[in-house]
Amino acid sequence: MEGLQRCFVLHSRPYSETSLILDVFSEDHGRLTLLSKGARRKGSNLKGTLQPFTPLFMKWSGKGAMPVLTHAEPISIGLPLRSYILYSAMYVNEILVRVLGNHTPYPQLFLDYLNVLRELAQADNPEPALRRFELSLLHHLGYGIDFLHCAGSGLSVEDDMTYNYREQQGFIASMKIGLLTFRGNELKALAARRFETPEQLRAAKRFTRMALKPYLGSKPLKSRELFIPRGRRIGT
Repeated sequence: MEGLQRCFVLHSRPYSETSLILDVFSEDHGRLTLLSKGARRKGSNLKGTLQPFTPLFMKWSGKGAMPVLTHAEPISIGLPLRSYILYSAMYVNEILVRVLGNHTPYPQLFLDYLNVLRELAQADNPEPALRRFELSLLHHLGYGIDFLHCAGSGLSVEDDMTYNYREQQGFIASMKIGLLTFRGNELKALAARRFETPEQLRAAKRFTRMALKPYLGSKPLKSRELFIPRGRRIGT
């Protein structure tokens, strides 16, 4: 069928007695809001189809603020996201809904989203996959920062040196230690998106929390309110 797009449903909410409003992430059109007429009607074949984390082929019509879904079919079964891993995937969906504007293509980010779901489906600890995706999201939003050079001197960062983060400038070598301080080996881990120690992973979480805050705004994320069985909060 012509015009089919690879998509994921990020979130859905009821509309009227029988329909749904869908927040969708598509490969070629980015995030968009679709109206799915009759999706909640008894006997609708879409009831079990329009689920988050299930790769879909979708088609829609109309060019207004809310095009109408005309076709949806699963490409494959939904990814197996269990217990607390599911909450982490919900966090990923929520930040995409929050920060992406409608109808702005992000084809590489779509692939990064598919990759993070695959990583989460296989992970015991979701944190490394979440940090990599957050850094990817910041990159695609145009948040450019040099992790490998001191913003003050231009010199390469050194593993055992400490650097203070300054918004819109970067990391500047400093002996002062605080919440905005990162070690050189932590900055290199951020640049490579590989976290080999717990300290590097904690530093990555601290950085992405700060960097995403201006995009997410002050409204709390609902997914952060969820507790996983181990008693830790998810996301950033």
